[in-house]
Amino acid sequence: MLHIEHPVRTATRLDDAMPIAMDATLFVALELSLSSWVIVASAPGENKASKHGVAACDGPVLLALLDRLRLRAEQRCRRPVAVVVMQEAGRDGFWVHRLLEAHGVRSFVVDPSSIAVNRRSRRAKTDRIDAEAMLRTLMAWARGERQVCAMVRPPTPEAEDTRRINREREALLAERIRHANRIKGLLATQGVFGFEPTLRDRRARLAAVRTPEGAALPPRLAAEIERQMDRLELAMQQLAAVEAARDAALAAEDVASPPSAAIPHAVACGTFGCSAQDAGTAVDDGANGTAASLPQHEGPGARLLRLKGIGPETASVLAGEAFFRDFRNRREVASYAGLAPSPWQSGGVDHEQGISKAGNARVRKTMGQLAWLWLRNQPDSALSAWYRDRVRDGRGRIKRIAITALARKLLVALWRFVTHGLVPTGAVLKPIKAG
Repeated sequence: MLHIEHPVRTATRLDDAMPIAMDATLFVALELSLSSWVIVASAPGENKASKHGVAACDGPVLLALLDRLRLRAEQRCRRPVAVVVMQEAGRDGFWVHRLLEAHGVRSFVVDPSSIAVNRRSRRAKTDRIDAEAMLRTLMAWARGERQVCAMVRPPTPEAEDTRRINREREALLAERIRHANRIKGLLATQGVFGFEPTLRDRRARLAAVRTPEGAALPPRLAAEIERQMDRLELAMQQLAAVEAARDAALAAEDVASPPSAAIPHAVACGTFGCSAQDAGTAVDDGANGTAASLPQHEGPGARLLRLKGIGPETASVLAGEAFFRDFRNRREVASYAGLAPSPWQSGGVDHEQGISKAGNARVRKTMGQLAWLWLRNQPDSALSAWYRDRVRDGRGRIKRIAITALARKLLVALWRFVTHGLVPTGAVLKPIKAG
């Protein structure tokens, strides 16, 4: 995993960006597709936006076009003109953004779902219309209308590469399940059930499989299952290699505590008002005065592993997908995971629609699973007590609402633990060997 010092700062804060002079800026919107790119530009001093097209994925031609438009605008205005470009986050990732930034072009990436669209039932939609809408949004954002859209904070290349381990493991796990289910489905056509393809003796057990009438599997079906097992075993081998790389990356993050400051089996923080020291983060228990020293330069994944109930996969996902970012407050944390509430208030109507889900689905799924594990592994923590007080004898919908709220509170608590070393009240840390 990426070795990060705290506080974490690996993504550019758009609010701290330099101001944009509207009368000396060339605004450009890029609509990217597989076949071609549509470029719509608004130059200072022109009343009408110009439209251009280039071949898809042709970076040099795009840079040449932007340079030509900039020179033309400078000749008209008789002064230097800056170039500001906006594109939607999507299939192309952030390579276009990084290409533009490397050549001195100021680039922004926008969340496409945050751009307002025409609400007519049969609205026209083309790449040109979408690019024009994006251009108007960019110019409004540059004028200071920060609520007109949601800008994406592109990760650094190192942070983006770090999360590849989690995403590759997710794909390999789905592939393993798909191959195993395919083998079970093929055997089910012959009346064979209960065969588990992921066990080590799968090939020996496959050779001994008999149909209900006592016959062996048909030769072509047996050959197909053998080939399917080859693909299953390859996926399992690659999955084991990825998990080994994940564990090695987490181990590289770990900074051993000095022997005199070994963390005891149970360390609780009475309040969230714990103090952070320069040499390390001191976690003080207001109840019994027990203190533990956490290394200041410890990586997010290694620090999350200190909490009981959090394993390598959960720590890796949260560190690679969420805690490499610089969040300003707990609302940003919940919003990034899509766990923020969505109220609906209009006139006499006032009800809650549930969580927004407009965030990182991997973090949201991980926190939903971790919330249930937290109740089992951290039953004496304040968060578990909060959940029990609200659920009590409730069933169904009440439990689902409470577990979602617990996931949101737990994510905020883990963010505070990673960035400031503040252990959730009553939480238990794993014992760590000295030295």
